[in-house]
Amino acid sequence: MTTVQAWRTAARVHTLPAAVVPVVVGSSLAQSEGVFRWDAFVYALVSAVAIQVAANFANDVSDARRGADTGERVGPPRMVALGQITARQMWVGVVVALAVAAAAGIALAMIAGPVILVVGVVSVIAMLGYVGGPFPYGYRGLGEVFVFLFFGVVATVGSRYVHDMSAPLPSWLLSIPIGFLAAAILVVNNYRDLETDWAAGKRTLAVIIGSEKTRTLFVILVYGAFLLIALFAALRWTPLPTIFAALLVSYAMGPVRIMYRPSDGPALIRALKMTARLHLWTGLVIAAGLLI
Repeated sequence: MTTVQAWRTAARVHTLPAAVVPVVVGSSLAQSEGVFRWDAFVYALVSAVAIQVAANFANDVSDARRGADTGERVGPPRMVALGQITARQMWVGVVVALAVAAAAGIALAMIAGPVILVVGVVSVIAMLGYVGGPFPYGYRGLGEVFVFLFFGVVATVGSRYVHDMSAPLPSWLLSIPIGFLAAAILVVNNYRDLETDWAAGKRTLAVIIGSEKTRTLFVILVYGAFLLIALFAALRWTPLPTIFAALLVSYAMGPVRIMYRPSDGPALIRALKMTARLHLWTGLVIAAGLLI
């Protein structure tokens, strides 16, 4: 593996849409309300992606240090555990990604005020605490909560706020299904790694509640997201055209079927990718509905 390939793998490019979607939805809402700013959109997008990359780098090195990434693990390879990138180099990567996020955050603060800096600092602290620090909450069953809050509520509402320093009700409502689907991605990931995480002492929510309840949680998050999209639009709490995103519910059946039948590692990896694509396409259709 070349150096570029190793860093690209460590960045987990396939996970980056989880950072992009809430920015696109929040900014599309701003456009629909006539307050969109291109500079705010670009800075928000750069900041969100950079924080996601930093989180992926930190997760790679922290899991390797705690012994969570073993040869028995099924899924994308971890670069520190495989020796492709040293722990020191990976932490340098974390610092560089955070520096990019900080630069974009400062630019956003010049547009939308110091509240954005507070949000950015809290997001970074939460990211670093996921599998690091004295209380790695990713090892204590709180990962899905973190993802819902920061890749759903905070990212969507924050991406709307930076355009004119307001956070109207639709931004809060749309952040819920976006957060549900982002959390569903992590649920599939932890379900796939349940046995190896348990062996390594990594108490993810899947390890704590078991496989059956994890599958139930996945169904609640995925189908609940589309139910809320339809409900909010039908009640006119969000723009009516966003209801078209609810039609994507049929595509949720694929990963649900995989979760509910005996599945090997490759099948669960496929379910993970399908859920990630579902999250991406749902966000894009919601954004398109907002722009109509």
